Amino acid sequence: MVPKKSGITFIKNKNGDEIQTRLTNTWRVCIDYRKLNSVTRKDHFPLPFTNQILEKLVEKNFFCCLDGYSSYNQIYINPLDQEKITFTCPFGTFTFKCMPFGLCNYLATFQRCMLSIF
Repeated sequence: MVPKKSGITFIKNKNGDEIQTRLTNTWRVCIDYRKLNSVTRKDHFPLPFTNQILEKLVEKNFFCCLDGYSSYNQIYINPLDQEKITFTCPFGTFTFKCMPFGLCNYLATFQRCMLSIF
């Protein structure tokens, strides 16, 4: 857990001078997956170019708006594999149920999921 910097304020030091400082009022989780990514078998699934996707949509009558903002956070992880991404912090031991950011194959997994839907 690291403090998340959210704004700037001015505080006075011992001499009465105002010093600019950042406010810390929330926390965020930062997990280093470099060791896990180094032993993970890489998925070289080809990602399409945007122009190829748009060409397939020409003259289509119906469109669907999926939540692309959350993308890979909607893909559930097999419970047997959740132990590989478990992390500890001062508040306890936690694991993700959905795919977290930072894993090496998350883009290919999300693209494969989208192709299976369409």
